[in-house]
Amino acid sequence: MMRTWIWTFLVFVAAVALALVLREHSGNVLIIAPPWHVSFSITFSVIALIALFFAFYVLLNFLSWLTGSPGRFRLWRYRRAERRDQDLLQKGWIYILEGRYSQAEKELSKLLTKSRSHKAKLVAGLASARASHDLAEYHRRDEALQVAQKNAGEDPQLKLAYATAVAEMYLEQGLVQEAIDLLQPVQDASSRHFHATRLLLRAYRQLDNAERVYELTRLLLRRSAIDKHVALEYIDYAASRRIQAANDEQFKTIWSDLRTEEKTRQPVALAAGQWLTQANKLDEAARVLEAAIQQEPEPELLNLYASTTAEQYKRRLSKAEEWLQRHPNNPALLVALGRLCVLGQLWGQAEHYFKRSMALRNDLRIHALLGQLYDLLERHDEAVMHWRIAAATAGSLPIMAPNRLLPAADITDDPTLVDGHLPEEQVFADTSLPVAASAVDAAVFTKAEAEPKKEKFNAFSETVDENSEQHYFDTAPIPGVDVTMTSDDSHRSRN
Repeated sequence: MMRTWIWTFLVFVAAVALALVLREHSGNVLIIAPPWHVSFSITFSVIALIALFFAFYVLLNFLSWLTGSPGRFRLWRYRRAERRDQDLLQKGWIYILEGRYSQAEKELSKLLTKSRSHKAKLVAGLASARASHDLAEYHRRDEALQVAQKNAGEDPQLKLAYATAVAEMYLEQGLVQEAIDLLQPVQDASSRHFHATRLLLRAYRQLDNAERVYELTRLLLRRSAIDKHVALEYIDYAASRRIQAANDEQFKTIWSDLRTEEKTRQPVALAAGQWLTQANKLDEAARVLEAAIQQEPEPELLNLYASTTAEQYKRRLSKAEEWLQRHPNNPALLVALGRLCVLGQLWGQAEHYFKRSMALRNDLRIHALLGQLYDLLERHDEAVMHWRIAAATAGSLPIMAPNRLLPAADITDDPTLVDGHLPEEQVFADTSLPVAASAVDAAVFTKAEAEPKKEKFNAFSETVDENSEQHYFDTAPIPGVDVTMTSDDSHRSRN
């Protein structure tokens, strides 16, 4: 703005100066062009020169405008086509987002037919493929992808866009290896393509490749390209699977590579505890499990913590009693305490903890544990009562009529639940309390002077935990199979 005012001021100054000069010089200008003599004042000649200059300038601009008309027309047509492409592409994507895939395909097909831009055709082809993919029209999707691939050419940016978009559709369809074949060259070329790396992580997770999942998760974590909670879930899976398949040296390497926060995660700590227990490294297993339970007393961790030898029970019982002060109403913790008391032959405390757990969560396995405990203590009437409750619960499933499909799952018929399956006079605990499936397996009780009973308890525990579930699923009729045509004599006799 200031520059404009300065130039205006200078023009006015020049005009005033010119006027003053011309006023002092009253001469004429004579042009002799035989046979003509043209004479006019010097003021007129100056004004005429200025006017001719502007006229010549206007003429040159007009000629330039005339000669540039074809270019301007081409530019106008290009911009009109660009606006049309943008309009069709916007409508197509809006229809996709609304779920109106048929209308989206129509708009995008027009764009593929009319557009001359390779980028527009690539985007339209990928969008049309997405619409066909969501409609499960995979043949039409593949045709649109061929058009998109052709228009991607050798442009690295367009090839990356094509690879990531197609790989995501392949992963949704379950074509995991095809997705990896598209994404791996992109990820190898540069680790900065984080979206392609995240898709590759999903693909290897579906392939159950724990090594690659761990490697890619670490890469994304270093670049802050993945949510921390999502990354921890991948670490849980990958680390636990690697630990399960590790030998002694590999376990040390895997465990040392994990961070402190990751070592206390439930799947990782559980896998490490199982590996150390199987390797008879019970002290190390206890330390690993204690660190995880300190964070959150998960039932699986408590179950493994209670599965130890008689020599280990004192330390573990002491730690479990500390946890009980913070979690007095944790049924899984109470069961673990009961099992540890049995290992130390603290029969009264074991009964106390089992009953407290049953008051909070009344299920089949608690009754089985109490039944075997009372049998070891030679309190046979109470043992028989709890065994009857466990047996009645396991056998209380409804008999389904033949020649019908299995219904949807009904958790009220869960064989491990007691409440609702027994006559009132047989219910032992308060059934008004919340119930849930127990996560604690039957314990192996040890008693130096009662070794035969220990073996009987082991056999009974396996029957409760395994055979009841096997019976539940094996007796269900096979959907769509006419059991009257089979060779089962029991079905024929019923018919």
